[in-house]
Amino acid sequence: MLSFDDTPVQKPAVPSSNDSQPSGRVNAVDKKVINGTTDVNQLVPFKHKWAWEKYLAQCANHWMPQEVNMQRDIEQWKTGQLTEDEMRIVKRNLGFFVTADSLAANNIVLGTYRQITSPECRQYLLRQAFDEAIHTHAYQYIVESLGLDEGEVFNAYNEIKSIRDKDEFLIPFIDVLCDPAFKTGSLENDQKLLRSLIVFACIMEGLFFYVGFVQILALGRQNKMTGAAEQYQYILRDESSHCNFGIDLINTIKLENPQLWTESFKAEIVELFKKAVELEYAYAEDTMPRGVLGLNASMFKEYLRFIANRRMQQIGLDQLFPGVNNPFPWMSEMIDLKKEKNFFETRVTEYQTGGALSWD
Repeated sequence: MLSFDDTPVQKPAVPSSNDSQPSGRVNAVDKKVINGTTDVNQLVPFKHKWAWEKYLAQCANHWMPQEVNMQRDIEQWKTGQLTEDEMRIVKRNLGFFVTADSLAANNIVLGTYRQITSPECRQYLLRQAFDEAIHTHAYQYIVESLGLDEGEVFNAYNEIKSIRDKDEFLIPFIDVLCDPAFKTGSLENDQKLLRSLIVFACIMEGLFFYVGFVQILALGRQNKMTGAAEQYQYILRDESSHCNFGIDLINTIKLENPQLWTESFKAEIVELFKKAVELEYAYAEDTMPRGVLGLNASMFKEYLRFIANRRMQQIGLDQLFPGVNNPFPWMSEMIDLKKEKNFFETRVTEYQTGGALSWD
């Protein structure tokens, strides 16, 4: 089981549906995202081709942190060009993200992957796990470049309440999948899996990351910490893809298993979104107790409700906060999950690799 103090060491179990693979050739119509009986080692013929296409698109977006020059960030950080409030934002963001993406990787590798029986969906999850490693690398690269106290930043999820509260919300939903004894195949366990996937894709990656994205990208828009902001923009592109894949995965499971989408289950998911919005707003208040960068914590209340509505509609739920608008219109293009390519009108979209991003 996952916790703040230990890491799972058990060898992940093979999905129960794969204990005895059929010897005949795979027919695409027989493939299922969960509880499938076809051979998971045979990638083709495709049934969930959307997952394969997302895998190819994500590979085309490959980047590495060292491609980004941090010299200007170092100079600004060391020479007092950032205010105390701006530095607080950077450190709080790193304190959350450095461990959040490790939790995400654990969830994929030790939990979600072994429950998915569509090999094309598994292929995307393998790429996503590598992305999470790159993101953790990126945060470490920023921490190292700025000469921050590594112990303070990497242990923030134990020491900073607003960060710890978010992680404590997430960890039970990761733990249930990482339990080596957990197997799908019953209504209860299939709903546990679906619930965890919704929390992971729509709340963790689709909501809990967005206060930090806005804050660091706002710094970049003001020509501050541009190296860190460039990396965050690549990460935002990745996370948008992850969230989009997760939503398609959730909706495909619903389509293949309509019995899971009960009224009581939907009501439970709505309550989870309510709690998540509260936790992320508390994090916004903690990271910016005073107005900074033209932002203030109260603006994020509207923004988080806007995003929550979007995520809920994407998985077939009604809006929880009708009538809210996006207070950060400059972010709207970046979070438009309908756009799988060309997130940015910059060099990165033209060459599909890490490069210089313009902040014009």
